[in-house]
Amino acid sequence: MRQDVSVTRIIGGLAGGVRLHVPLRGTRPTSERVREAIFSALDARGLCDGANVLDLYAGSGALGLEAASRGAEAVVLVERDRSAAKVAERNAAAVAKAGAVRAVVEPVSVAQFLQRSGRQFDLVFIDPPYDLPPAEIGFVLATLAPLLSHPAVVVVEQSKRSGALDLPGDLVLERARDYGDTTLHYLATAGTTVDG
Repeated sequence: MRQDVSVTRIIGGLAGGVRLHVPLRGTRPTSERVREAIFSALDARGLCDGANVLDLYAGSGALGLEAASRGAEAVVLVERDRSAAKVAERNAAAVAKAGAVRAVVEPVSVAQFLQRSGRQFDLVFIDPPYDLPPAEIGFVLATLAPLLSHPAVVVVEQSKRSGALDLPGDLVLERARDYGDTTLHYLATAGTTVDG
């Protein structure tokens, strides 16, 4: 039996119920429970509709593709692992077939993408490997900050053991929530709040 069989699905929106494949190895897909929590908070504020979305360390692309299903205007999935990027491409095609915007997959490192991208983003998901050093996450946030629209929201998913984030000056922690071993950090630029 192939190990990249569908193990998760899009929860809501145009592509609700579409099954997503996951990479063979090297990724840790966000559970449906955690995705439900994220998108409940975002939908309460209408933050997906019309948004320019960036999904860093995308893996299968589930977070960015969920946003696409819920009305995002543009979605970029950044995943440097070639096999995972191919799975994300396959998932992006399935979600687009259901009527959502077609996500663009960038098979490069997060640092490469951020340093060469001139685009602005309203909603960003950062779901790095749990063993990624805190200093690298701090670097990613600092490099991302100039690419954020005002207002913008950044959702960071980490191990509960990872501790506090090192935030650049124009990002503030709105709230943090624990789900088992996972902590979700909701960050915002000035003027943005995430309720829920």
